[in-house]
Amino acid sequence: MKPLRILLADDHTVLRQGLRLLLERQPEFQVIGEASDGRQAIEMAEAGHPDVVVLDIGMPRLNGIEAARQITAKFPQTAIVILSMHTDESYLLQALKAGARAYF
Repeated sequence: MKPLRILLADDHTVLRQGLRLLLERQPEFQVIGEASDGRQAIEMAEAGHPDVVVLDIGMPRLNGIEAARQITAKFPQTAIVILSMHTDESYLLQALKAGARAYF
């Protein structure tokens, strides 16, 4: 079975590296790249065509919601997962409207 190709985007290096280590322990997952901001996430999604993009909601240069919107517009088959410390329902609604399939 072909592994699920994942792109991680978060401006916190420690969090990205930790997620990568956890995901890569599973043979069904392959992390294809790491982005430190929203613009870089879009560029890497265009280049690598991941199955899943995990986005932090608050990143420099372009936030996760806008990055999700742009990635979803270009690649509707790519699943978007938003990571956030925000529990406010408005962030969840914005993320879902932008194309996110999950919000944690």
